[in-house]
Amino acid sequence: MPKMKIYKEFKFDSAHWLPNVPKSHKCSNMHGHTYVIEVHVEGELDPQLGWVLDFNDLRKIVEPLIDHLDHKVLNEIEGLEIPTAEHIALWFWNQIKPRLQQLSTVVVKENLANVCIYSGE
Repeated sequence: MPKMKIYKEFKFDSAHWLPNVPKSHKCSNMHGHTYVIEVHVEGELDPQLGWVLDFNDLRKIVEPLIDHLDHKVLNEIEGLEIPTAEHIALWFWNQIKPRLQQLSTVVVKENLANVCIYSGE
């Protein structure tokens, strides 16, 4: 069967600051983003069901994570004490991968121009 990739987008709003940058850096101050997270899954097309994974099953795995971060201060979330886009991508990966071996990529968009892509080690 052919291998395919699918992904689903999720959004959340959170505040953060970057604790390890110089005080003169604008990101040392509390600020917020409307993050867009893409969760990519790769696998063989199921010949009977006709999909790689039910999008609803993906939603059930990721939505509780989104709810955990939405309208929160990311620095106060365990594992996100340094809440860069890179650490957010790793946090999502580490939460999702044990439950979904087909996970292939996590994309974190702080905005349209600032994007991090993580595909495992």
